[in-house]
Amino acid sequence: MRDNSLYHYLFVRFWIIVLSSIAPLSISYCLLVLFGVPGSYRVPHILEVWAIAEATFYFFTLVFRVYYIQSPAIHPPLPSREKRLELFTLCEQSISDHKQYISKWFMDTPITDIHKENMKDFVRWAFLNNAAPDSKYDEELEEYVTILEGKLNLKFPPGRADNVKSLRLTVDKVKALHRSLVWYMCIHVVDVVTFFSLLFHGFHFHHSSPMRCLAVFPPRLQTLVSAHRSPVKNLTYYHRPHTARDKLPLLLIHGIGVGLYPYIDFLAELNHKRHETEGDIGIIAVEILQVSSRITEPVLTKENICHQIRAILSHHGFEMVVLVTHSYGSVIATHLLHNPAVTNRIASVVVVDPITIQLHHPDVAYNFTFRKPKSANEWLLWYFGSMDMGVAHTLGRRFFWSENILWKQDLCDRHVTIFLAEKDNIVHTEQVRAYLLNHSTGREIAEDGDGKIMFHDQKILKVVWCENLHHGHVFDAKIWRNRLVNEVLEHSAQTYNSDGSRWPNGRSLY
Repeated sequence: MRDNSLYHYLFVRFWIIVLSSIAPLSISYCLLVLFGVPGSYRVPHILEVWAIAEATFYFFTLVFRVYYIQSPAIHPPLPSREKRLELFTLCEQSISDHKQYISKWFMDTPITDIHKENMKDFVRWAFLNNAAPDSKYDEELEEYVTILEGKLNLKFPPGRADNVKSLRLTVDKVKALHRSLVWYMCIHVVDVVTFFSLLFHGFHFHHSSPMRCLAVFPPRLQTLVSAHRSPVKNLTYYHRPHTARDKLPLLLIHGIGVGLYPYIDFLAELNHKRHETEGDIGIIAVEILQVSSRITEPVLTKENICHQIRAILSHHGFEMVVLVTHSYGSVIATHLLHNPAVTNRIASVVVVDPITIQLHHPDVAYNFTFRKPKSANEWLLWYFGSMDMGVAHTLGRRFFWSENILWKQDLCDRHVTIFLAEKDNIVHTEQVRAYLLNHSTGREIAEDGDGKIMFHDQKILKVVWCENLHHGHVFDAKIWRNRLVNEVLEHSAQTYNSDGSRWPNGRSLY
């Protein structure tokens, strides 16, 4: 469901109201029974049992929402002042409209209403990983604010305006909504369908330890029936063995939603046209359960997730891979590309709907946490994405923008293809495209039947502009999914010189 028609708007709102009503109706009924409802008004026994279960589950998760997800974030170590200034300069130089930029970080507050101490509060969080004032950073804060005043051609009024607040994800209150047992039952069904669908297409599920599996709700049936064990403590994944001698295997990391279910067709079609004599392209599809509508332990730190993914690749003999990520998966991609122990295993990258490019701009944070939903797609994102407890905690306490941001220079030593959706309601894709294609050498723009393809820097960086598509729609629309499959297969067809050097010293993809 991707269009914003009245029908789809009403459809989405209807189910949000239904799912949101289950817990309050169950609690209300239990209270009525407790105070004595005449027998003629009682519902069937099975519904009474379910109402009690829903009410109990609500108060159980209330503790989770009030205490666990509100616990303070543990910010990463502060880099040196030189590194902080370098980051600030990189960010500041890529801003085209400083007034709009700052106003949006301050939740649409007019720039004239923002005082100097308000600005320092924001800069302190953004570049010093701190919410509390510390006198040893006063000079540095003053320097950053002075630079911004010069770009704005104004002086911030002294003091602090108490009614002015900025978005500071890791220190703001985490906002999350309750999910009913009915909803988690639906997630369980989706999980089972995903398991059997991928099993049919040649994938094996690798589960973590039985005790670790108890830390995931809803419970996972595939843990009981799968004979394959993950070599790492926390990550589960699906694996298809690599038998193709002329192709590189793939590593897929999904985005926020319901896990790997939306990617089933994509994963199946990667080997759909291959003859059995050619062998299969190996695939490892890692599950990030914290952003998959589950209640589970916190998302791993960047060091831990890189270490565990590297161990999974080694376990299956994947020495070099094509990294394919979608949406939130681009966060993991950033960590893998920056990690010295993993980056040399990544031959090339295909990124769909990345949220980490131009992450210092307010759009992703604003659209996920502050924007009031209006269209059907925005309501879908708000209720089923932003307000999920796992997603809210991940973004509010484990999402550190300075660690997650992906710069163009991080991509320059390998072949990269980036798919951007024209109507993305999370990422400002026009802005991202302009940044990626800025200062290009030998740029050419080609047209084809599906949209625009842009080649950048001697075809090392390729930006595919997906006209009339929304965030995630590439995997839904068959014509675009075919385009993505073909792109990934071309990356998988890379070859290397005898010294192991990667593209562009090997055979050209195009």
